[in-house]
Amino acid sequence: MYPSIYLASQSPRRSQLLTQLGISHELLLADAQEDAESLEEHILGESPLQYVQRVTRLKLEAALKRLQTRGLPLAPVLCADTTVALGNTIYAKPADAEDAARMLRALSGHTHVVLTAVAIGTADQYEQACSVSEVTFAAMSNAEICEYVDSGEPMGKAGAYAVQGGAGAFISRINGSYTGIMGLPLYETAQLLKKLA
Repeated sequence: MYPSIYLASQSPRRSQLLTQLGISHELLLADAQEDAESLEEHILGESPLQYVQRVTRLKLEAALKRLQTRGLPLAPVLCADTTVALGNTIYAKPADAEDAARMLRALSGHTHVVLTAVAIGTADQYEQACSVSEVTFAAMSNAEICEYVDSGEPMGKAGAYAVQGGAGAFISRINGSYTGIMGLPLYETAQLLKKLA
């Protein structure tokens, strides 16, 4: 296994989870000139699985280009993307508090799917995996939704919630990978790193 990798993600949770695996890593983040958000645009007719895998692959391609442009020492680059879906409807990061409340009202009382795709690659090798988990939300009152949105936690989170945060009080059931729902499925990540070793 490589002694160090690059993590092309701003998510502190992904960094913490890599540390939990014992993987030393450095951040390889986009600079102001890169339009990283445009990579996450949804294509009409694309399934949630197709979407999350495509976005993760595009993130990896951009990060590998970034590595080369900056002339940094070569090492594998890890990218991930998490998507929340109810049926074929994708719930990305909320645009604002109103959007977050809308998403939470849709998820309330239902079971949705959380897909986290992970890609690890070098200039000449590429591996990808996807974790799919089911999360069931209990019914949430408007007051509970407003209180959670007011906490600020939903912002910047796919589906407008963080499983490891206050939203845990509303999650009645999980079927799948808890770390995958957090944003980096540890089992799949470890398997990909073994393939690159």
